[in-house]
Amino acid sequence: MKKTSRILLLGLFFLSLQVMYSQGSPDYKGGLKIKFDEEGKKYLRLISWAQVQAAYNNDAAATSSKTSFNLRRARVLMFSKINDDFLIVTHFGLNSLNSNTLSPTGKGTGSQLFLHAAWAQYNLDKNHSIGGGLHYFNGISRLNNQSTLNMMTLDNNRQSWATIGLTDQFARHIGIFMKGKFGKLQYRVAINDAITNGLDARVPAANGEIAYAGKNLLGSKDAGKAYAGYFDYHFLDQESNFLPYKVGTYLGGKKVFNVGAGFFLHPNGSALMENGNLVGQDVSIFAVDAFYDAPLGEDGSAITAYATFQSNDYGENYLYSAYGTGSMVYAHVGYVFAGDNTKTRYQPYASYGSNSYDAVSDNRNILGLGINAFMSGHNSKLTLEYKSQDYVTSTSTLTLQAMIYL
Repeated sequence: MKKTSRILLLGLFFLSLQVMYSQGSPDYKGGLKIKFDEEGKKYLRLISWAQVQAAYNNDAAATSSKTSFNLRRARVLMFSKINDDFLIVTHFGLNSLNSNTLSPTGKGTGSQLFLHAAWAQYNLDKNHSIGGGLHYFNGISRLNNQSTLNMMTLDNNRQSWATIGLTDQFARHIGIFMKGKFGKLQYRVAINDAITNGLDARVPAANGEIAYAGKNLLGSKDAGKAYAGYFDYHFLDQESNFLPYKVGTYLGGKKVFNVGAGFFLHPNGSALMENGNLVGQDVSIFAVDAFYDAPLGEDGSAITAYATFQSNDYGENYLYSAYGTGSMVYAHVGYVFAGDNTKTRYQPYASYGSNSYDAVSDNRNILGLGINAFMSGHNSKLTLEYKSQDYVTSTSTLTLQAMIYL
């Protein structure tokens, strides 16, 4: 407990140093943009970001260090258009590079950049577009479409990326999508090919055993396609849907109140052993959510709040890693203290999620308490977060993250 307290105080000390020494950059004007015409309507836009973490885990094994370092994300995103009719987006990078995934010559799988997304988009008119490729127009909920550039919490709620690695490549599917809006109602829908060699590589051997491996075990004819959609109504300020990435917190820059609902359907996505035969079971996930972000006055203070309920059906008594048939409730709330963008701004927050699984009696309960220090909005920030998880046993971690994006 004393060590945890010392790490907490050390993290807060580093945060306080930013007030004295940091130089704010509030006039970030879109980063690197290569214009192909004088008006800037034809261009190539580049965005790069990195998130570096130091974590203290008091529950680490006796043979392991309690403190570890992690390059959580290193990414490059590019998008370009030469007229208003079409857009191309490419996104590549790596995730969670640490001492266990490093390789001596940098050639190991954990050290490699990989393609996160690449899609082509055609605009039918100013409000509706269609496209295809390796894309991020996901269904289910706002958090299943979360941007990693502007999250309020240290990271996304893991269970909200409800199919990551099970039927997609790191939350991206290959398929076709359509997105747009009717007045204040925004939508995104997609038809995708499910991954064949997903993370759940189990092969059911006894009656009742189940795996999310329907396409691999039953074939693409019966289990090849997955369907997704998300719809949200924007009561106040209208959010951009130019790209699929949902903003985590606007720091009072907008007054937003949205209510949404979404789905993910994968016929025969899971395979169950019954009387010596593999049979398919449909995967169906549904969610409703609400998001509110608004300034609280003229002094720069602001609130961000989000809540969702998600129903997860991966098949009868399915359970794998953090995912299982059952339900999830999750919420977070944060408050930005009064101030202006020329100085460091602070945002304490709290998050809580509870996941129930049909296969076991224990719920997975996760509590997060943290604070963001914004030196230049989301372009340069520090996050200190304590997270406690109660599932079978109790574990806790304290993480300090530095993030910069340009």
